[in-house]
Amino acid sequence: MGFSKKPVKGMTDFLPTDVRLRDSVLNEIKRTYAQYGFAQIETPCMEHIGNLTSKQGGDNEKLIFRIEKRGAAFDRAWESGNRDELVDNGLRYDLTVPLARFYANNKEQLPSPFRALQVGPVWRADQPAKGRFRQFVQCDIDVLGDATNLAEIELITATSTALSRVLGKAGINNFTVHVNDRRILRAAALKAGFAEEELGGVLVTLDKLDKIGFEGVEQELLDNGATQDSVSTYLDLFRNEETTANCKTFCSAVDPEGLSEAAGNLDEIIESASALTDGGVRIAFDPTLVRGMGYYTGPIFEVTVDNFGISIAGGGRYDEMIGKFSGEEVCACGFSIGFERIIAVLRDANVTSLDDEEAQGSTAFLIDAKASAEQRRDALERAQELRLKGGKVAIVPMRKNMKRQIQSLEAEGFDQFEKIYAR
Repeated sequence: MGFSKKPVKGMTDFLPTDVRLRDSVLNEIKRTYAQYGFAQIETPCMEHIGNLTSKQGGDNEKLIFRIEKRGAAFDRAWESGNRDELVDNGLRYDLTVPLARFYANNKEQLPSPFRALQVGPVWRADQPAKGRFRQFVQCDIDVLGDATNLAEIELITATSTALSRVLGKAGINNFTVHVNDRRILRAAALKAGFAEEELGGVLVTLDKLDKIGFEGVEQELLDNGATQDSVSTYLDLFRNEETTANCKTFCSAVDPEGLSEAAGNLDEIIESASALTDGGVRIAFDPTLVRGMGYYTGPIFEVTVDNFGISIAGGGRYDEMIGKFSGEEVCACGFSIGFERIIAVLRDANVTSLDDEEAQGSTAFLIDAKASAEQRRDALERAQELRLKGGKVAIVPMRKNMKRQIQSLEAEGFDQFEKIYAR
């Protein structure tokens, strides 16, 4: 098989200009999260296959890149005839499952509550499409060990601040943080007459509302065996704009007594986070927000950019996951930024970097091929002096098409050019 110059399907190469933008965005996000007291950690790209297939990742578990055993271990598994024994590890599909294992393994050395920041690539064997890759970067913050809604308020506030700083460079100052609670979703489905064992499928279908509309959701629920009465009762809850206007009103229509605690908690989160964020950030109750992961147990959130129709961040409370790794109950809540979507928005707005000062003092020495050894040494010494003062300097051979060469260097952030011609 010959060499291929193209990257593996669903993955991509990044040019220097791409990396410059990506690094500046990551630096801004990490700087903001550090201001909110989040400490950065790292976890391996591979996880035990048992951890990844623990029914915590929803549909993502169908998209795992599985890694086969090696050497004699593979041979023994192959000879056994049990193909399930061929795999022992897999590439992580998100950063939450690795965080749960990390905390269970290191909790004695960590503060409580623990505020974690994790940035890194994840892999999903998905069908590639525009803006959808098989390898992509996630930026997560999580609060472990805090059962109060201070965790949700801090997560929403920190993420809103980071997004405001990043998207503001593209002139995007308005976005919405949608907030809901899995307990409210569960109560609404039960009120409509769905059985406990049907809830998972019902929520999967409701999660498609923004894509297929009410008619599509109704038809899919009926196709899955639901009765017309249950479907009509269920969807009427979400069609009534007066009922869905705020959390308290919606919960009163569903189960005023059973949802009083959840409604009060969510209202406090929305009110407090709204008071702490910029005017362009709208934090609103959204009873149709589901979030696909199966591990959420309480409040959930998702960020959409106004007029773009895409979500760029999401998260929620998952109080039961850590205990499955540590053997003891540990409450947890997290928020994940869709890094690749943010990069796509910035590139569409022709933003090349968030570092306004990066180009200042960026000098390129263009040296004629016939320049003397003395001229080259002099250029090298002056370049070193500028670097020691904090400047960015590149020394490159002068090309015949110097205009095109300078344009290329300008795209890399250089704004000063010194041409060294042969004497």
